[in-house]
Amino acid sequence: MNTIRIRVLHDVPPRADGDLVLYWMTAARRTTHNFALQRAVAIARQVQRPLLVLEALRVAYPHASERLHRFVIDGMADNGARCEAAGIAYHPYVEPLPGAGRGLLAALAARACAVVTDDFPAFFLPRMLAAAVPQVPCRFEAVDGNGLLPLDVPERAYPTAYAFRRFLQARLPAWIADAPDPDPLQGPALPRLGPLPAAFLERWPAAVPGLDLGRLPIDHAVAPTALRGGEQAGRACLQRFVARGLARYDLDRDDPDLDASSGLSPYLHFGHIATHEVLASVAPGWSAPPAGRRPDGTRAGWWGLPPAHEAFLDQVVTWRELGANNCRHRGDAESYDGLPPWARASLERHAADPRPHLYALDELDAARTHDLLWNAAQRQLVREGRIHTYLRMLWGKKILEWSPTPRDAFDRMVHLNDRYALDGRDPNSYSGIAWCLGRHDRPWGPERPIFGTIRYMTSENTARKLHVREYLRRHGP
Repeated sequence: MNTIRIRVLHDVPPRADGDLVLYWMTAARRTTHNFALQRAVAIARQVQRPLLVLEALRVAYPHASERLHRFVIDGMADNGARCEAAGIAYHPYVEPLPGAGRGLLAALAARACAVVTDDFPAFFLPRMLAAAVPQVPCRFEAVDGNGLLPLDVPERAYPTAYAFRRFLQARLPAWIADAPDPDPLQGPALPRLGPLPAAFLERWPAAVPGLDLGRLPIDHAVAPTALRGGEQAGRACLQRFVARGLARYDLDRDDPDLDASSGLSPYLHFGHIATHEVLASVAPGWSAPPAGRRPDGTRAGWWGLPPAHEAFLDQVVTWRELGANNCRHRGDAESYDGLPPWARASLERHAADPRPHLYALDELDAARTHDLLWNAAQRQLVREGRIHTYLRMLWGKKILEWSPTPRDAFDRMVHLNDRYALDGRDPNSYSGIAWCLGRHDRPWGPERPIFGTIRYMTSENTARKLHVREYLRRHGP
């Protein structure tokens, strides 16, 4: 891989006296198409030491719940089976109490020649990584496996999808060949690691199949959904979408009754599937746009693919990587202060405007509003961990209209989305929430109460424009 994907956190050579190489799996929770795992395997082969994969799950992360825990633990089962088949040591750890995992990384790093981890630009992971640096006495690298374009190729945050798309179109073809190894665990066998010490396992035991989530100090009101997590489930979801949904994606994706989204966003968020694998399935063999096609920033035509494919790739590449770009290159991408100046100025001019309806956060959480369509979208979020793509925009716009201030609206959207959405706590989620308040958009006239020049949406217009009868029935009280 190109070294631009590798951020060296402790720049020393791999230790000669270490007895393992540690891959601390935190964001790319998969064993295929994984740049960080590929890098860890390469170092292990270089120093001829066993590889140990550590995948840990805290209980004190924001919004920890049965829903999120179950999705990650599903993936642990897949990762454990794959590592076992490849002769690679794998230690899954689920913290039983807040702070119980303290010292785990340091204990393994003390034995390591080198430590490799994932580089993820959002939620609490950047802070967790910074806190880990003093605990690692050997070479320590964070590897970017977030998208097709490395995070550090753009040197700044892009304000609009058009501007970022134009940059992406100019630079992406040169990076397509820099794809991760589809199966980094294949190849020459590594030395095997013996059993971990009994004292270590007594303090940090491996998670067992069928772990009782009810005994953990997490949010038990947010129950698991029917959607299973893990690399196998993510790949099956991708294959179903390519076979059944991709051909009409551009025509059907906005129709709530048809529910034609790909369903991939939770798997992309938890790293159970890679964008490189998605591209290889949607556009096998793609390497460059048609000859003579200029990087003009337009949404259609650049890939040289059918309209449905182009529409889908604009979502999974342009918009996802734009979110990661903003989280990487600005410190306020997850907050109200990260909105563009024009949007904040417009919203604040109208912050004192009378609100026809004001709802408390618990009323929104429980879908107790006068708006049947909004209530249905919120119920889908609570029950399924997602909202239909188009209705998620309406969901955010109405929260702006029903909140005491624009800042309250932003914080409420983040809270509800992070608590319930399987694809929450993600750069793409934060950019989508901020879009509802003007980021990556432009001013829209006429100026309106509450909204100012922020793009305006209503449930009535949405119901007239789209088919929602079946959606309302499906997500009714």
